[in-house]
Amino acid sequence: MNLVESERKLKTNKPIVLAAIVISTFMSAIEGTIVATAMPGIVSELGGFSLYSWVFSAYLIMQAVTILIYGKLADLFGRKPIFVFGVTIFLIGSLLCGLATSMVVLIMFRLIQGFGAGAVTPIATTIVGDMYTLEERGKVQGYLSSVWGISAILGPLLGGVLVQYVSWSWIFWINIPIGLFAIIGIVFFLHEEREKKQQKIDYLGSILLLIAILAFMVVLIQGGSVWEWFSIEIVSLSAIALFFFLFFLYQEHLFEEPMLPLRLWRQRAMVSPNLATLTSGMIVMGVSSFLPTFVQGVMGQTPIIAGFTLTTMSIGWPIASTIAGRMIVKVGFRLLAIVGGVSLLVGAILFVFLTPALGPIWAGAASFFIGIGMGLTSTTFIVAIQSHVNWEMRGIATANNMFMRMLGNAVGAALLGGILNSKMSHYFYKQGKSVDKLLSNDVANVLLNDAEKSTLSEETLFLLQDGLAYGLHYVYICLFVIACVTFLFIIMLPKSEKVI
Repeated sequence: MNLVESERKLKTNKPIVLAAIVISTFMSAIEGTIVATAMPGIVSELGGFSLYSWVFSAYLIMQAVTILIYGKLADLFGRKPIFVFGVTIFLIGSLLCGLATSMVVLIMFRLIQGFGAGAVTPIATTIVGDMYTLEERGKVQGYLSSVWGISAILGPLLGGVLVQYVSWSWIFWINIPIGLFAIIGIVFFLHEEREKKQQKIDYLGSILLLIAILAFMVVLIQGGSVWEWFSIEIVSLSAIALFFFLFFLYQEHLFEEPMLPLRLWRQRAMVSPNLATLTSGMIVMGVSSFLPTFVQGVMGQTPIIAGFTLTTMSIGWPIASTIAGRMIVKVGFRLLAIVGGVSLLVGAILFVFLTPALGPIWAGAASFFIGIGMGLTSTTFIVAIQSHVNWEMRGIATANNMFMRMLGNAVGAALLGGILNSKMSHYFYKQGKSVDKLLSNDVANVLLNDAEKSTLSEETLFLLQDGLAYGLHYVYICLFVIACVTFLFIIMLPKSEKVI
């Protein structure tokens, strides 16, 4: 332990700073689950179900790109100022989101919210890595993941209650008091000293990565539904995404202090958990984005019941995170991750066989196994990664892992949303002209709006629900494939677990 780190430990008020981190983690958890639960209600008021995926993707794209910049800035300028800046932007975005009057405007404000969100979770997690030793870190990261899960229990329930009895705007405005408390705790009680370094930020790399990811997202969302897969639009955007991504890698190779250090990707202990984090992020987004739509639109349940089915994931996550935090030093990273991977597979299989007749209990059970798998793997991955780097690289290494999670979320939202739109279009096309007015991906607007749904005949209502169920079934098949890939990445984790 160097002198800088020792002084930081002596001056920082650990309990209060940890409380501030817990509060900011709570805010992140609420953001992840409360929006997913409330989206059917937002769609019923604002319309635009075809833009459904963009509400998630816009936020996640901006968060994924900025997360690396914030990680680098945190290593250069310190954790405190970057954390405060990010949370402030996040709160401004939250305020604006609640004022949105259309789906397009909401998506624009979600970009602002995502721009600030990139600083919240990775820097909070990095601060924990700074304050505690390896033995302490496993337990505290486990507790932190548990807080994420426990607080997320309130998200689906609160989202359902607010949409049903108050207004969907409050799912965004609830972040404001939470974020202010987190800022106060960090500003006044986190004291850090850092070594003076020449400050170089890879802004060009950030722009290149943003363009590449954005083009890729458009391909995934629009392909097969708005544009044919081999249309000039899809081919052109795919070429743009590939070009700018390769240009980004070249820039990272040349830049003295890259935001995505390629040398980190030469270590197997970094590659396997980061790739598994990418794919598991896609799984979480698939569950949280589309399960409420299935429960409400296909099963015909209320927003509160839909919230309960997501809550079970939030229950399984903290239980598994706590176990992982306590057991990680005793049994090792790899074994815990493998058990987590098996749980993800079980949850994904249950989703494949999900039908309206099985009801919300089956959906909740599938969600619970996904939560167990995420709790075991996410805690294990972050502790393993932080244990293989020193203080000077811990911020960017943590941000890299968070970037992979956010990128997985963004790709998952886009890919699975594209599959849903494509399969629904295919299903209604096969029904012929008798349902001509309903042959669009905005059919879910009708199913999620009680007033409009009540005007439909029983035959038409069944047809719409069946079409939505058809599309979502293919989404869950894709989830199972992603879970298999995740398990393969976990198996690739090195058996040797030396730490520095």
